[in-house]
Amino acid sequence: MNDEGGTAPTADDDTAGAASAGASTDAATPEAALVATAHAWLAQDPDGETRAQLRAVIERAEAGEDDAAADLADRFGGRLAFGTAGLRGELGAGSNRMNRVLVAQAAAGLAAYVRERAGLAADVGEDEDPDTAPVVVIGFDGRRNSDVFARDSAEIFAGAGLRAMLLPRLLPTPVLAFAVRHLDAAAGGMVTASHNPPNDNGYKVYLGGEDAGSQIVSPADAEIAAHIERVAAEGDIAALPRSLAFAHAPESVVEEYVAATAAVAPAPEGADGLRWVYTAMHGVGWETFSRILEAAGYPQPVPVAAQLEPDGAFPTVAFPNPEEPGAMDLAFETAREAGAELVIANDPDADRLAVAIPDAGADGGWRRLTGNQIGLLLGWRAARLTAEAGAPDGASLACSLVSSPGLAAVAEHYGLDAHATLTGFKWISRAPGIVFGFEEALGYLVNPETVRDKDGISAAIAMLGMAAEARGRGLGVADLLTEFDATFGSFASDQISVRVDDVSTIARIMAALRAEHPSAVGGVAVDRVDDLLEGVDGLPPGDVLRLWLADGSRVVVRPSGTEPKLKLYLDVRGDSPDDAAARIGALTDGARALLAGID
Repeated sequence: MNDEGGTAPTADDDTAGAASAGASTDAATPEAALVATAHAWLAQDPDGETRAQLRAVIERAEAGEDDAAADLADRFGGRLAFGTAGLRGELGAGSNRMNRVLVAQAAAGLAAYVRERAGLAADVGEDEDPDTAPVVVIGFDGRRNSDVFARDSAEIFAGAGLRAMLLPRLLPTPVLAFAVRHLDAAAGGMVTASHNPPNDNGYKVYLGGEDAGSQIVSPADAEIAAHIERVAAEGDIAALPRSLAFAHAPESVVEEYVAATAAVAPAPEGADGLRWVYTAMHGVGWETFSRILEAAGYPQPVPVAAQLEPDGAFPTVAFPNPEEPGAMDLAFETAREAGAELVIANDPDADRLAVAIPDAGADGGWRRLTGNQIGLLLGWRAARLTAEAGAPDGASLACSLVSSPGLAAVAEHYGLDAHATLTGFKWISRAPGIVFGFEEALGYLVNPETVRDKDGISAAIAMLGMAAEARGRGLGVADLLTEFDATFGSFASDQISVRVDDVSTIARIMAALRAEHPSAVGGVAVDRVDDLLEGVDGLPPGDVLRLWLADGSRVVVRPSGTEPKLKLYLDVRGDSPDDAAARIGALTDGARALLAGID
């Protein structure tokens, strides 16, 4: 999937003829219609690898092989949906895969939306001033074809009369989010699949202006999707105007991000001698992060050498997500050998942060902190600093509604507002007066005036600052967790993820829970149930059920937005850490039993 050049190749005669047949609607059978659709796709595909891949499947399907027909049905029976998370899916040929055809259609649709939003005509006019055209900035990570998808996008944006700016090299997602604001761009596109499996890729969209560099929300997602569908219906991406008159964003954009992020937490005295380990998880975080460490004055880490440089094959991990079992094993091994005090990990596009600390009782002597534990510590830091600086009216801490309610206790302690939003930083970043936001899936927004999205690098700097300050007092990160409990109460959380092969299973479970609300979970009565499809607490409608139990515990049930999973989020508040641990254990057992009882 790496043919060079900006336009589709000329189709072979047999491919072109089949493409014409693909435009017909009178195919004799569903199988023949699929083959015709595949030929039509083949005719416009500019990528040699996916053309060869699809041609082989077509030949097998035309020979009557059932598995090939099923393969075509999977590739063309649907289309990767463009929504508030943008696009994300497996690389390959077909409308239900990530590829150059789909990305070109998405870029053209986004370009049309940007023009429409700016009050420009659909087509570029001769009297348009290119110097005043809306800016669109494009970034890309180290996954397979990310650079190709980014260049295709830049050419299409430029061809649509926009000022397209491509980031100078592969860089973390937070740098793209920063660049949207820094360059006063109308929109930004980041080619990444974050922590998804190695053969996935994706496309995140950010908006400038009144959206302040946040990811898209409704109705922008539907409006962009409508433009993409129109482009796809027109049928040939080779007809899309392209231009090489795009610019590369200056290196100063990265330098400004480095400076702003280093200023989040300059190294305190306790940083001297701090021994810690870092892994980039085969992603793009290290080159930028290392520059920030130097600027902020922190000692360099002991790196997990095998995972430090970008590698889209992710050779040492089955699933490049630090939350997944085994993903941080090499980091723990390195930490044991180095006698480290702390492990810091970014996911492949460096928008998430994982932290681990020594724990003699844990497997291998290291324990990864939960996203809630990290979020509560960083929220405590942000609240304290805000209060010390004189908190402005309306200053707030925000988290997703599936994240720990402990953040609201921190906000109350410091006289700040608290907001619980739908999941995703597209919502968290829009919380009024936000000074800090997080979600339990290892996402943290610590510098909202710089990046209106989760940022694993700025969060890492803030975490290093906390660890160094504690070290200066003769304490470790585990002691900070103890201090948090003593100050705000003992909160405990757990999560149950149910991965399914058939996504209809998730809809069936949600429907069953809505049809008959559970009366108890783990022997504790359910006081009330919030169905967010009906709108609750002023939140936009969402496919979420929230169960409030008589003892103050909470169970939230929702489908994953990016994977075929049903997720349950469990939260308790105990009288002590031991009490909280006992309560969360009982609640988890009860939630599993609840799921097992659904036919």
